[in-house]
Amino acid sequence: MSPARIGVFGLLGSGNLGNDGSLEAVLAYLRAEHPDAVVDALCGGPEVVMARYEIPAQRLHWYGGEYRTASRAGAIAAKAFGKLVDPFRTAAWVRRHDAVIVPGMGVLEATLPLRPWGFPYSLFLLCASGRLLRTKVALVGVGAAPIADRPTRALVRWSARLAAHRSYRDDLSRDALREMGVDTSRDKVHPDLAFALPGPPESVAPGPRGPVCVGVMDFHGGNDDRARAEEIHRRYVDGMTRFVRALADEGRTVRLLTGDTCDTSVVDTILDAVDSPLVTASKAASLAELMKETAAAETVVATRYHNLICALKATTPTLAVSYAAKSEALMESMGLGAYCHSAREVDADQLLELFRSLEKRSDDLRRTLAERNLVATRQLEEHFAELTAAVFPEKARERQEAP
Repeated sequence: MSPARIGVFGLLGSGNLGNDGSLEAVLAYLRAEHPDAVVDALCGGPEVVMARYEIPAQRLHWYGGEYRTASRAGAIAAKAFGKLVDPFRTAAWVRRHDAVIVPGMGVLEATLPLRPWGFPYSLFLLCASGRLLRTKVALVGVGAAPIADRPTRALVRWSARLAAHRSYRDDLSRDALREMGVDTSRDKVHPDLAFALPGPPESVAPGPRGPVCVGVMDFHGGNDDRARAEEIHRRYVDGMTRFVRALADEGRTVRLLTGDTCDTSVVDTILDAVDSPLVTASKAASLAELMKETAAAETVVATRYHNLICALKATTPTLAVSYAAKSEALMESMGLGAYCHSAREVDADQLLELFRSLEKRSDDLRRTLAERNLVATRQLEEHFAELTAAVFPEKARERQEAP
């Protein structure tokens, strides 16, 4: 029997550490459970994926400037031409595989600004090609949310319907797809794929009055907030700056974290405004490095979803500056539902009050997180077994028939 040919698909290698962490988890699963599988990627940053994960990769879009705003006539024409070429490129890539895995990511949501002709169109091309060419497309541990924009909602709905396998990272995601008209009766929910990554070294531990990790984000609201985007951004940055300054004024060491390359502008703004040797910026370039940072912290306050996951997996008491319901669902599932503050309405005084309440319960919360992490690990082991049955049915049958 020839080795299975498996593709991985998404905005991978494009600077978002959460997306790349989901890829790492799936690659670890494939290498451990299906070492003979031949794996390659169709992704946003093929150079990064090839260098970091040592698998062949090619660019998701024919037009290299797909996610830059096209203002000149030549760029507009090239982007439009790319939309005509990409269906053929995607189908040709899909044809070469037995299955394609979309590893995690919020591919079925629009909680951040998103145009239908961007990634939603690409995902639809993938799922439609899979159905036409009889290549299984598996949406594994993905995020979803209600979508008001009709073209985007239609593309997401049809992508989900055409996929051969779907699973979600929380109940909210499955509920959102069901409300969009997708039959989710056989779809499973499990913890985010990043919980399957190795935990931080056990030797890493904070001392008394250890550092506070503050994860920031280049946040402008969601897809439905475009009219208020700059107002939301200014309020968010101002509130987070005041919060960091208050911590530094109390003599606390603060470590600024990011989760995407675009977040560095917010870090620079805060460093310029606070101007204290107690406030420094992390250079973490992976979820593993972020996890190590959060493990060494006494407390974490973070906005990006996967910053939160890193801290929670490190069993560090965590406060979410939440920009979407997925963050609140994550915190609730890990026993910290009371520690959420809105990213759209950051109030430094309220954030400080909630932060101090969190620190008072530090020991109890660390124990709670350790227990919840064990549960998450077991649930993901079960999910990967289900994924094998869906994507590698022959391998699953061999295991069942083995004495």
